[in-house]
Amino acid sequence: MSLKEDNQNLLLRIESLRAELNELSWRKTPSDPEMIILSEQLDILLNEYYRAMKHAQ
Repeated sequence: MSLKEDNQNLLLRIESLRAELNELSWRKTPSDPEMIILSEQLDILLNEYYRAMKHAQ
């Protein structure tokens, strides 16, 4: 898989998790453990993406 494909896959995962978190936010409070776990997972993916973009320059 190429770097471009890796980044596109990462963006798809980020968007999917963001949508899931957004949907869950209608049913849960921000301090709910499930919300916290998803938020932390999204943070990890976003950090991966930003690192990949920084190294691609």
